[in-house]
Amino acid sequence: MARAGLSPELLVRAGADLADEAGFEHVTLSEVARRCGVKVASLYSHLKNSHDLKTRIALLALEELADRAADALAGRSGKEALTALADTYRDYARVHPGRYTAARFRLDPATAADSAGPRHARMTRAVLRGYDLPEGEETAAVRLLGAALHGYVSLEAGGGFDHSAPDTQATWERTLDALDSLLRNWPAPDHT
Repeated sequence: MARAGLSPELLVRAGADLADEAGFEHVTLSEVARRCGVKVASLYSHLKNSHDLKTRIALLALEELADRAADALAGRSGKEALTALADTYRDYARVHPGRYTAARFRLDPATAADSAGPRHARMTRAVLRGYDLPEGEETAAVRLLGAALHGYVSLEAGGGFDHSAPDTQATWERTLDALDSLLRNWPAPDHT
C-alpha cells in the first residue's frame, strides 16, 4: 500500500535535491526514505529500485535543462546562440551540480529516446545552423561542442582550474571565442 503523501514526483524531487547537496553518486533509496521520514519499504510502491530513482532524476534534469536552454536560445543565432547554450549548461551545473551529473546518466535506448535528450541534440543542431558547416559535418560538430562544453563544466566543477590564473570566467569566454572561430572555419572533410 502506498503511503499517503508520497508520490514518485515527490521522491524524485527529494532524490534530485539530495544529488545537488551530496552528489548524484550518493543518491540511495535509504537516504531518500530517511529524508522523507519513511521506511525504505514505503518507496517500493512508487519506485522499482535505486536505478529507477536515478533514471527518473536524470529525466527530470534533462527536462529542466532543455527548458532553460530553449528559453535562452529563443531569437538567437551564431555566437550569441552558442554562448546562450553554453552558459545555460554551465549555470545549471553551478546551481544544480548533482542534477547536472544526473543529466549524463546512461539511459537505456528506449528511455533515452523518450527523454528530453533528443531536444538537447535538436537545440545544438539549431545553434549549428548559424554556421556554414560543410555537408555531413554536423554530427562531428555536435560531438565537439558536447565534449568541450561538458568537459569544461566538469573540470571546473571538480576544481581543475582552481590552481592558476586567469579566472575561469575569462577562460570560459576565450573557449567560446575559440569554438565560435572553429565553427565559422570548420575544415572540409578529407575523403582521400
